[in-house]
Amino acid sequence: MFLRLVQFTLSEDGRSQAQSMADDLIPAIKQQPGCVHAAFFGGGPDGESGLCVFWDSQESANSAAAVISPRLEQHLQGKVAAAPVRRLLPVLAS
Repeated sequence: MFLRLVQFTLSEDGRSQAQSMADDLIPAIKQQPGCVHAAFFGGGPDGESGLCVFWDSQESANSAAAVISPRLEQHLQGKVAAAPVRRLLPVLAS
C-alpha cells in the first residue's frame, strides 16, 4: 500500500474555496482504480491544506496522478502561496 500526500498553503482568497475543492476532488479520486481511502484536510485560517490518499499500489497512485493532478492544479491556480509539495510513501502499517 502507498500513501500520496499533497500539501499546500491556500492564499487568503483561496481559503474560502477549500470546501468546494474537497467536494470536487475527493469523489473524483475515489473513482480511480486502486484508491483505498481519500481525505482533504485543512481549510482553516492558516491556509494549511492538502490531500491524503491511500493506494493499493504505486502503479495505481501514479496512474491516478496523471488524471487528478491537472484537476488539482486548476483549483490551485492563483490560490496558493507556493507550489504544492507532493510525496508518495510506502505504508508500513495501517
